[in-house]
Amino acid sequence: MSMTGWRHFETIEVSCAIDIEQTFDSLHAYVELDGIEAGPGDTVIVHDAPVDIAFGERLICWRRATVRRAKWHGRLRAHIEGYLGLIELFEVGFSSGRVA
Repeated sequence: MSMTGWRHFETIEVSCAIDIEQTFDSLHAYVELDGIEAGPGDTVIVHDAPVDIAFGERLICWRRATVRRAKWHGRLRAHIEGYLGLIELFEVGFSSGRVA
């Protein structure tokens, strides 16, 4: 466990699978953590991740990742921000498009 100022963060080192594809059919980059699940407000840092892949290729590799777990106030903040973002989508989605 590492400490930053008055905040205490639990950090976990895990291995992860990285799946990157850049083809005509798909453009994606996925990271699957080995043995744990990241929650709202958590921070994941993938070490030595590939940053470039040529068009038409797919790359699957294993790397190390550091997961910094959010405390209760970080999780609460992430939930509130997600809820407010959802409300904003509702306002845009159901507007008539006309300005009165």
